Amino acid sequence: MKRLILIALLVPFMVSAQEVQEYGMFTNLMLTANPEKISEFEAGLTAHNKKFHSEGAYTANVFFVMSGKNFGKYIWSMGPNPWSSMDNAPGDENGHNDDWNANVAAHALADASVTYWKFDTDRSNFTKDFKLKNLAVFMLDIKRFKGQEFMGLLDKVTKVFKTKDADSQWGVYFNELNNADGQDMAWVNFFDSTSWMSEEDKFPQWYEEVHGEGSFMEFLKAFGDTTHGDIQELWAFRPDLSGTDGSVQAVDRQ
Repeated sequence: MKRLILIALLVPFMVSAQEVQEYGMFTNLMLTANPEKISEFEAGLTAHNKKFHSEGAYTANVFFVMSGKNFGKYIWSMGPNPWSSMDNAPGDENGHNDDWNANVAAHALADASVTYWKFDTDRSNFTKDFKLKNLAVFMLDIKRFKGQEFMGLLDKVTKVFKTKDADSQWGVYFNELNNADGQDMAWVNFFDSTSWMSEEDKFPQWYEEVHGEGSFMEFLKAFGDTTHGDIQELWAFRPDLSGTDGSVQAVDRQ
């Protein structure tokens, strides 16, 4: 009897512990158009997104990679959605997959890749509504077993930018799956004019103003101790290929 009473008392805690904590996740599909079928590829992608990904929970946008080894490739991005939404994503029942295969995949090369990115609301900064245009994507390769230390360092970086550059808009994302591609975390800056790229880098100065004199050298050491390296790419939003006009509502990113 005592055991039954104990189990009855524990049931509410067991149920609570099993509750799923939902969060936003982006599905990014990198595509390479067949060089001889670029017009057909873009036309098919446009029509597909307008038909299946222009409204509701499964809207998708397209970006063109402007730099690095992936130059010329396309990023098809859907989200942010919780993982549970994947169970009801457009599929065979409404002709989605047939349309994709016939009008998009048929004009693309076979070297596609998919990544899933968890959106970090606390470390991101969406304080006003804006439209997508240019993205500076900074990806980091975090050392094994150094994740906790890195997160502490990331919190310090976030504090610097939220203190010194709060009007800028950026997002922080973590790769949901283990990988050997150096893509564990992404910091994405959203900007309109490419003149932003030529602005003076004030991060070292700002870091010391926020965390104290001499702190930047400590930051560099900690950064080297917790990461292997980084990759940076420039992406351009392609509204003509996307399912939306690129409007980002700040309230939807909180």
